[in-house]
Amino acid sequence: MLQPETLSFLTQLAANNNREWFDAHRAAYDTARTDFEGFISHLKRALAPLVPELETQPAKSLLFRIYRDIRFSKDKTPYKTHFSAYFSRAGKKAVDAGYYLHVAPGNAHLSVGMWEPQGAVLKAVRQEIDYSLEELQGILEAPGFRKNFGELQGEKRRTLPQGYSADNPAAEILKYKSFLVSHPLPNDFFMRKDAVRKLAAMASTAAPFVAFLNRGMDGTQG
Repeated sequence: MLQPETLSFLTQLAANNNREWFDAHRAAYDTARTDFEGFISHLKRALAPLVPELETQPAKSLLFRIYRDIRFSKDKTPYKTHFSAYFSRAGKKAVDAGYYLHVAPGNAHLSVGMWEPQGAVLKAVRQEIDYSLEELQGILEAPGFRKNFGELQGEKRRTLPQGYSADNPAAEILKYKSFLVSHPLPNDFFMRKDAVRKLAAMASTAAPFVAFLNRGMDGTQG
């Protein structure tokens, strides 16, 4: 479970997103960050049966930085107003499908899948969807999956990718730019003693989806 002060810090940061305030409250940030890292350490262990590679990944390496990259952004606020971490077989910077936890007051969620794959990876995943649509549909329509994550989400292309026709049964899925599902989480969820267990149980219902995407990526890369 997270301490209430951790979410309180993020709320205050959202209202005071500037370096002067952050520097004056750095001790509060350090405490909140340490609390979140501890939570992620517990969650990492709970997810290890789904992603054995997590055993060798330090919890700290799964966390994203709070500092925003503002070089090419019109929004010059220096800090993210959330804590987040990514659990996958190849680390947080990998394109591999995995489990993403986003903690922000009023906008927390557990998302699962693959974010905007490019080039050969995207082509490989689309090919797997085309070849194994029935299997994927079975995964997406499984009761546990539907209960926790609903349907695929995100932006779609206006037209089909090159090489696919409109009569392809997988046409609408092939238009997705990302292959993601998400489960929103209320603020008080993280203060519950069983938060880690519930997140791991949720994630387990999406494990076949992650495996499907990674199999597609592995099948034709290289």
